[in-house]
Amino acid sequence: MDATVTDATTSRPAPTLSPATTARRIQQALAGELGVREEQISATVELLDGGATVPFISRYRKEATGGLDDTQMRLLEERLRYLRELEDRRQVVLESIAEQNKLDAVLERDILAADSKQRLEDLYLPYRKKRRTKAQIAREAGLEPLADALLADPTLDPEAQAARYVDAGKDVADTKAALDGAKQVLMERFAEDAALVGRLRQRLWDDGILSARMMKGKEQEGAKFSDYFEHDEALHKAPSHRALAMLRGRNEGILSLALKLPDEDELPRHPMEGAIAHHFTIEDHGRAADRWLKEVVRWTWRVKLYTHLESELVGRLRERAELEAIQVFADNLKDLLLAAPAGPKATMGLDPGLRTGVKIAVVDATGKYVDQATIYPHPPHNRWDASVAELVRLVERHDVELLAIGNGTASRETDKLAADVLTRLTGRRLQKVIVNEAGASIYSASEYAAREFPDLDVTIRGAVSIARRLQDPLGELVKIEPKSIGVGQYQHDVSQVQLGRSLEAVVEDCVNGVGVDLNMASSALLSRVAGLNTTLAENIVAHRDANGRFGSRKELLKVSRLGPRTFEQCAGFLRIAAGDNPLDASAVHPEAYSLVERIAKIHGRDLPSLLGDSSFLRTVKPAEFIDENFGLPTVTDILRELDKPGRDPRPEFRFAEFKDGVEKLKDLEPGMKLEGVVTNVTHFGAFIDIGVHQDGLVHISALSEKFVSDPREVVKAGDIVTVKVMEVDIPRARIALSMRMSDTPGSKESRNEGRRGGDGANGSRGRQTTGGQNRSGNAGGNQAGGGAAPANNAMAAALLNARKPKS
Repeated sequence: MDATVTDATTSRPAPTLSPATTARRIQQALAGELGVREEQISATVELLDGGATVPFISRYRKEATGGLDDTQMRLLEERLRYLRELEDRRQVVLESIAEQNKLDAVLERDILAADSKQRLEDLYLPYRKKRRTKAQIAREAGLEPLADALLADPTLDPEAQAARYVDAGKDVADTKAALDGAKQVLMERFAEDAALVGRLRQRLWDDGILSARMMKGKEQEGAKFSDYFEHDEALHKAPSHRALAMLRGRNEGILSLALKLPDEDELPRHPMEGAIAHHFTIEDHGRAADRWLKEVVRWTWRVKLYTHLESELVGRLRERAELEAIQVFADNLKDLLLAAPAGPKATMGLDPGLRTGVKIAVVDATGKYVDQATIYPHPPHNRWDASVAELVRLVERHDVELLAIGNGTASRETDKLAADVLTRLTGRRLQKVIVNEAGASIYSASEYAAREFPDLDVTIRGAVSIARRLQDPLGELVKIEPKSIGVGQYQHDVSQVQLGRSLEAVVEDCVNGVGVDLNMASSALLSRVAGLNTTLAENIVAHRDANGRFGSRKELLKVSRLGPRTFEQCAGFLRIAAGDNPLDASAVHPEAYSLVERIAKIHGRDLPSLLGDSSFLRTVKPAEFIDENFGLPTVTDILRELDKPGRDPRPEFRFAEFKDGVEKLKDLEPGMKLEGVVTNVTHFGAFIDIGVHQDGLVHISALSEKFVSDPREVVKAGDIVTVKVMEVDIPRARIALSMRMSDTPGSKESRNEGRRGGDGANGSRGRQTTGGQNRSGNAGGNQAGGGAAPANNAMAAALLNARKPKS
């Protein structure tokens, strides 16, 4: 430790930690939390501080990081920010206490050892500048010696001792005033004892019960919170969706929340009062001051500590619940972004509607808008035949292969219309697919959409988006703010800064994981590539428009404001099909082209013949090509990429076939087996779109015949699954489903699963209550259990648990 130490026995100057010492402390903490070597942390932090992006580091700097993946590095990045803030705060605290001449060796040691912001603030509490307290007033009146005397010797008579301190000139009018002042001194001292507060906090967290009760007269107004009108739950075990539901109920004035210990009302003395008394060796032996000291302890707990700790621990619960909710959102967003693309096929987007008609937009195989129409097949217009004829005309005119039907109002009715079209065009390769349209209206009214289609009505822009997201979900969804895509739980209840940061990281990782076609990508997609931003992305598009397609990656250096450092970050993630160099179509970074050329030369092959030659590449020994520039991880990755150059990690395209005649809740019957699409995965189960405008819930216990601890072990957003209808609650718009075909509707187990379905959650896509998503992208916003639900040391633990890879 770089510190200045004096011989003073009471106060010392604040130690000044050098940047190197601080960095070492942080690296040691991160290495311990992530379970990796300190050298890996040091190298990664150096790269991040140098401006390198997480996707670039995780893919192209494995030798330096020891193979840390993007998940580990995202966690490292988050914790690095926290620990640096902790170190900055630590220095401020040390300097503040030193300025008060109150920094001794023990306190300095404890502050330097504090491993969380909470612990640091506990230590700082007695020294923090605060408003003039009753205890401070009492000390100014000279009453601290009275408090000290009674605490040290309970045999003393409080009244007799207090009489010596009565002084009208100091506003101590009588013995009662003197004893009240002494009580305030001790209460403040007890409540600011860091060791005691830490123990009480931990006990409340471990043993505390969060008790929710309905506010008087709120039965009707708060019906959506009825599951919590009389609800008790272990604080540290409360799952995120229930915690956030209760907190929302409190915020809306429907519920009251209290933190209690088990059986505290039946005990003669609150357990926490006993803990405080024990800490200060206060016992009731019938001595003169024992009763007074017991009252001091009681007031310390009830006045000073209870409210403070209750607020703090409920805040910790909220923080943990928010982190879990954010992780659910991030996981679902990743699955949605990486959903299988239908590919480059001419596609017709249908944005369903009743009175306002069905808006139609046709895009060609590259996603370019080519045509539009509006038809009125549904009530009150009922122009069915004319609508079918118009669709047939557009399909034949533009050689359409896919009909993308938005899943909003009238989607099933429009699906029937599309089915009629297919029967009239039996000789064509034509498919109809219902598409999740979450966020379509957000895009259509956005500034980006206005620039892209200045002459199109917003409703037609929405239909274009629906068509394109079937062709390439990732390429289209990046145009929408991640929070508006609506695959989360309680997304409006969590930290918007943390949510935004997490979701932006997911988008960045997905885009760079798939790769981007430099000659086809929109500026919105390009802006998500490692190293690029909105300005550079627009400059790339402008250069492409002015000069034609890029023939090679190195031409990027001709783009305005795109220099060598940016090129290093982005080049490996940009693809050029049929370019000057076949490696430009792969994930091999230009800095490694010389290595590939060396492999080809040594084996007497030309470069193009290497690509995709699996049998040959399996004979290449990576260790033979290790040098000072390329280690074994990089050589191995390059050989794998040469085997399948530019491979798309996304799955093969599939779509669900909704059952004809099952279009509304009332069409469902227990026992039905249906195909559906997973729209949202939460900690307690998965929501499934089965084509009735209301997602059903498969509780975690009904996902598999085997025990499931995490629903994502079984399903993810976008999966096509077969489910059985277990129970339908039409008044509450809830559907209980099972993926266990052996389950029997009406059984006790199925009824329990239906009731457990997210504790007030349901799977609507925003049209009735909450749960999945609506077309504006809002999710989980209006109900107690909304949508399901779907990162101090507590934060570190929650982040580690939420993000660690599943075995």
